[in-house]
Amino acid sequence: MYKLSINGKTITTSNIESDTPLLWVLRDELNMTGTKYGCGKNLCGACTVHMNGNPIRSCQIPVAALGEQNITTIEGIASDNKLHPIQQAWHDLDVAQCGYCQAGQIMSAVALLKATPKPTDDQIEQSMAGNICRCGTYVRIKQAIKLAAGIEDNTAQKMDYSLAKEVK
Repeated sequence: MYKLSINGKTITTSNIESDTPLLWVLRDELNMTGTKYGCGKNLCGACTVHMNGNPIRSCQIPVAALGEQNITTIEGIASDNKLHPIQQAWHDLDVAQCGYCQAGQIMSAVALLKATPKPTDDQIEQSMAGNICRCGTYVRIKQAIKLAAGIEDNTAQKMDYSLAKEVK
């Protein structure tokens, strides 16, 4: 039996082997399916969650190693029925294409802005380097991070409606 702190709640689990990765406890035992399985080898970032505020890959952390660590998943970053600023920026800029990697991307971005509220392009790229997006939405991911951080992004694609004409 394990007593876990997940998204601010204490959860007791039973019938789990000590070497079961946190990812499978979240998905299979607790039905928290926002965190995704990507590679199972700590390479893609799809399974990123926070442990004490720091991003970790849940596919590689056995439940027995958690102890009394505070775990936050994608399900736990919104508050008071309001999206986290990163989630809102993702929505506003339509970042997701297939969406599979987005929970891990968002969790890494949340950790970045917590540690570095106004990151440079290099800091964004370094922080997000461990998260793979097979659809290639990296430009929109960077734009969303800048939007959430309140950083002016001159590379953002902006729609110019001034050329639109009424068709009769």
